[in-house]
Amino acid sequence: MGNTAAPARRRRLGDRYDGRRLRSLSPFYQITPFIMRTRVDAHDYFEDRIDIGEAEAWLRRLRARADADIGFLHLFIAVLVRAISQKPRLNRFVAGKRIYARNEILISLAIKKRLHEDALETTLKMRFEPEDTIFDVARRVNEAIAANKVAEVRNDTDRTARLFMLCPGFLVTSLIGLMRLLDKFGLMPKAVHRASPFHTSAFVTDLGSLGIKPIYHHLYDFGTTSLFLAFGAKEREWGMGPDGRPFARKYISIKVVNDERICDGHYYATAFKYIQALFRRPEQLEVPPAAVVEDIP
Repeated sequence: MGNTAAPARRRRLGDRYDGRRLRSLSPFYQITPFIMRTRVDAHDYFEDRIDIGEAEAWLRRLRARADADIGFLHLFIAVLVRAISQKPRLNRFVAGKRIYARNEILISLAIKKRLHEDALETTLKMRFEPEDTIFDVARRVNEAIAANKVAEVRNDTDRTARLFMLCPGFLVTSLIGLMRLLDKFGLMPKAVHRASPFHTSAFVTDLGSLGIKPIYHHLYDFGTTSLFLAFGAKEREWGMGPDGRPFARKYISIKVVNDERICDGHYYATAFKYIQALFRRPEQLEVPPAAVVEDIP
């Protein structure tokens, strides 16, 4: 198929190590971070229902054919990775009142080490390539979860939080304030950036594994996350077919909180429609995309 990756850009003055400053945006978009100064100011909420009938049938065929441990969480993340590769404005972020195109695809995910209310919780941050297929995504996710399910294992996020909390409270406040200031100018230490689940393309929460409906989860003012997606338990809806017979339709509900400063409503709408289309035809995820779309200069 050839190389689908976009060519690398040379870093310019004003760029960050984690993103490229977008210089050709209209003045209206350039001024929005000065008006809506925090992500809390810029929250938008979106809710949708996704028909998963085709996706479930495809997953069953895929597992039988490939003998792979691939489930709905893998599919959801693979859809998100593919959507970002084709709709790159979803991967923007605001820092220091400037809008940047993130230079990698990162997905954060909170997991319980055991499915028990007293079990330890940790957060994973996984890096994906825009060309990744469902098989690539499943492998990366399974490896990350397996490496962090053991109660005694501490990942970079856990170790960094533990190191901070060894300090007295007033010093923790000062350190976090310093990290915020450094991050504003793109100078946060790379080790902290790598460990931080809040510096990510999107945060995903699987509430279906808990058997409940999704929630609207706020974005964080610390970090650079512009998207938070939650999906819930599978549900069944009965309808009437053309022949007058009842039929069941399976679906999941998703709820999205996004930063409206990174792109306009029309672009978000086309991106969400594309996500719906991927769930209707998930076999597209078995191969890399024909091309990776790059954000504007």
